[in-house]
This record gives sequence, structure tokens and C-alpha cells, in this order.
Amino acid sequence: MNYEGHVLSGILTYPLAVLLASFLKYYANIPFELTALSMILGYGVYVLGSDLPDLDHPEALIHRGAKAIVAVMVGSAVFVKGGNLLSIGNNVVDPAFGWFIAGLFAFGSWYAFSALMPKHRGVVHSLTFALLYGVLVFATFEYGLGFKLGEALFIGFAAFLGYTLHLIVDREVKII
Repeated sequence: MNYEGHVLSGILTYPLAVLLASFLKYYANIPFELTALSMILGYGVYVLGSDLPDLDHPEALIHRGAKAIVAVMVGSAVFVKGGNLLSIGNNVVDPAFGWFIAGLFAFGSWYAFSALMPKHRGVVHSLTFALLYGVLVFATFEYGLGFKLGEALFIGFAAFLGYTLHLIVDREVKII
């Protein structure tokens, strides 16, 4: 399936994820907090997850977009953390020189991103990575952004389900 199909499947099936979470909250006592904010953010990570496994496909839109974001992040991190290390002592030239060095690192990371990516429909297309995505999203919201446990738990659960949806739609559900 292509990008549009995966994303539209995420957009259309999210109510089922909310229904499942509600069911688990009330009948299995899982402490999900289905607040408006957690459901809105859950929708975002669910739909993102519905296409995220294609990160390993070099022609996929999500791969190309992520590659650019990673390059910018690497270049920016090099500038912020190492911009002062390579000073030539000229306040006019130093910022441009720092960005030149940062740009070289960003350029390298552009190619490293694809080179280090596993083969398409390999390990990234697995429930292991779906779980990893859900846990990372949970940890980001719980510990990084300070959301309540129940809200972060629901958002992480939604991320896991969106990623799993992609695997189901591709008919390639595997553990690893």
C-alpha cells in the first residue's frame, strides 16, 4: 500500500483505537485518561504510526522527510555543541565557519541515514518496532513533557496501535 492508503487508514480507524482504549479502561482497569488533549495527540501519533514503518523504504515520503529532519538536527547539534571549538578568532566569519562545519556533518548524515536503514520490510516492519515506538512516545509524554501517567499511557498505546495498523494493512505482522 502507498502513503495515501496508509495515512487514510489511520485517519479512518482511529475511532476503533479510542473504543478499544475505552473498553480496556473500563473492563480491564488500565488507567488510560481519555482527555481531549490526549485523544488529539493520540490521533496524531496514531496517524503518524500508520505510515512510520515505511521509514525503511528509500522512496517513501516519510523516509525522505525524516532524512531531511535528521540532517538539520545533526547540523544544528554540531553547530550548538561544537560551533565554538573551531573558531578562527574572527567574530564576523566564525558563525559562517561554524555553520559550514555543521553543514558538512548534516551532509554526511543525509547519506548515513539511508545507508544505516535496514532493508525494506525488515526489522522496522515488526511488532518489536511498534512496541518501541509506543514506549518512546509514552516516555516522551510522561517524562519529557510531564503529562499525567494515564494520558501518556493512552498516547503511547495509540502510537503502538497506529504502527500495528500499518503492519496489518500490509499483511506483514511479525514479531521481529
